[in-house]
Amino acid sequence: MANGSVLIVGGTAGLGREIANHYQAEGTPVIITGRDQERTEKIATDLGEGVRGIGVDLTEPETIGDAFSDVGPISRLVITAVVRDHNPIREYNISTANDLIIMKMIGYTETIHTLVPLFIEDASVVLFGGLAKERPYPGAVTIATVNGGISTMINDLVVELAPTRFNAIHPGIVGDSPFWEGKDLDAYVARTPTGKLATMANVVDATVFLLENPAVNGVNLYIDGGWMRM
Repeated sequence: MANGSVLIVGGTAGLGREIANHYQAEGTPVIITGRDQERTEKIATDLGEGVRGIGVDLTEPETIGDAFSDVGPISRLVITAVVRDHNPIREYNISTANDLIIMKMIGYTETIHTLVPLFIEDASVVLFGGLAKERPYPGAVTIATVNGGISTMINDLVVELAPTRFNAIHPGIVGDSPFWEGKDLDAYVARTPTGKLATMANVVDATVFLLENPAVNGVNLYIDGGWMRM
């Protein structure tokens, strides 16, 4: 991948940051994004040599083109950005639903549209969804819907933007992620056939597999220890 950078949209924390760590440790040029330019630049510095930070907000898709105007060739693109949304129908909040839908349906697509001219010959892309689309819970109608959209989006991208590869990853509960830290997860562990929740390292490993295996294309990969089947 000497001819291009790895770009991780939503790479300032959690799974995105762990993926950035992986590629930085390999000596690959890495670009991370977050909503705040100053904070993103600081995190890029913390991640180490060869990492650059760019501020971009996917809920404002009309700004995406300018944000990436001076980015060079891209070998790998990972889009993890999400708005945490608990939005029950009886108390439905249009504003938060709108932000999530714009981010994942339009923001993801506009990011790809902007970067397509920069993809090197063997570029690959991984989009992050999630298993709320298969196991919805009260308040999950918007996130379940957009994650379902990610599942189908890759089918079009594979055809329309060939030979660039597009895959999606759908983590279940990632037990050691910052979002789940301190929460009681015993009930979820009990319903997982492996007896173990997915870890951030598991998700990073799966993401790298999707990015690097040249025969994997158009795949929706579930990382959940079999939890969805219980």
